[in-house]
Amino acid sequence: MAISDNEFEQLRDFIYNICGIYFHNSKKYFLENRFSHRMEATETKAFQDYFLLLKSPNGSEELTFLMDEITTNETYFFRNISQLEAVENDLLPELVEIKNKTGTRKLRIWSAGSSSGEEAYTLAMILLEMRSKLLKEWIIEIVGTDINETVIAQANEGIYNAYSVRNIPDAYRNNYIREDYGKFILSPEVKKLVTFSKLNLYDDAKMAIMESFDLIFCANVLIYFDGASKSKVIRHFYNNLQPNGYFFLGQPESLHGVNDKFKTVHFQGCFGYQK
Repeated sequence: MAISDNEFEQLRDFIYNICGIYFHNSKKYFLENRFSHRMEATETKAFQDYFLLLKSPNGSEELTFLMDEITTNETYFFRNISQLEAVENDLLPELVEIKNKTGTRKLRIWSAGSSSGEEAYTLAMILLEMRSKLLKEWIIEIVGTDINETVIAQANEGIYNAYSVRNIPDAYRNNYIREDYGKFILSPEVKKLVTFSKLNLYDDAKMAIMESFDLIFCANVLIYFDGASKSKVIRHFYNNLQPNGYFFLGQPESLHGVNDKFKTVHFQGCFGYQK
């Protein structure tokens, strides 16, 4: 189904105002394709009829389905190895030392744009391996959020295919993964450290209550935002962090020209941002 340039702009602006995701004109065909799927599902024949449905008081459920269609969710376990090594070898010992001085034995980590949960669960495995020594008797909370309800349901299930688990080191796989007829099932020990929920990063009120995180990861999410919406979301992430907390983007991304409040910190093979 083809939509006119004017219709594309209406839809693009509507999506942008809802969640901050910006679609360039080059993405018109992509939106047409996803849009036609939802029109077929709702049995609407014309663009304006579907657009009115989205904006109606009963349109929130359909908006959820549309968000699932237009968001991309490609991820796997142990994806950004250099970041994970920085967390394990540098940041956790540093954070533990700081918190021990205040008597606070609690660690909070946020995987923003968590997709089907691989990043959050990877962090959970790493922290479990450190629990016998560095994190003994610590409270560990890992939060995963995404705007896509379908991938949140997948994350909560904790069952993955061979592609998702292909990079998991043998020691972790043996300790925390059970294979069953080609499906790879996470242990309850890993799952109980992580909670998942729906969150629109462009929602000021919801972002304001995401408080007191020591580490925030947001990989390959802000590439879909324009400068203004990216700057807005980054300001929230800064406020969501504890003093001395760290923020990580995807490896091809940076905050250059977006936010100057963070201090850039270099690690072996990667860099992060410290509050």
